[in-house]
Amino acid sequence: MSLGNEDKTMSRLTFASYPHLLGFEQLDRLLERTAKGVDGYPPYNIELVDESAYRITLAVAGFGEADLQITLQDGQLTVRGKQDDTGDRQYLHRGIAARQFQRSFVLAEHVEVVGANLENGLLHIELARHEPESVVQTIAIGAPKAAE
Repeated sequence: MSLGNEDKTMSRLTFASYPHLLGFEQLDRLLERTAKGVDGYPPYNIELVDESAYRITLAVAGFGEADLQITLQDGQLTVRGKQDDTGDRQYLHRGIAARQFQRSFVLAEHVEVVGANLENGLLHIELARHEPESVVQTIAIGAPKAAE
């Protein structure tokens, strides 16, 4: 039974929907970029190594160091893989994927990449979190400053 003017689109909640969260527009953009193209390949683990260190491990069997690229831009860590399959191989059965991939992770503020290594088909990316010093600032109450 239809009641007539039903809006069939779902509204997407963003940080701007919450009036007490100010200045998080960049995080909204990062979440939107990260959500695009998620297909589950390659599989990965995220480990808490200790209180201030993490490790991302991606299963990249068949990829060599030259086939992988790791970039960090605006708090987004991106791992890309592309194999050069120009060989003269003739396959009777091909069950090992040689497709390209892109996997992205949004890093929190104060988290940095400290290294990466490829071992036994697993790409390990080491991350460290540095706690900023807590700063308390007192704001004076008074007339607003005139624009210059």
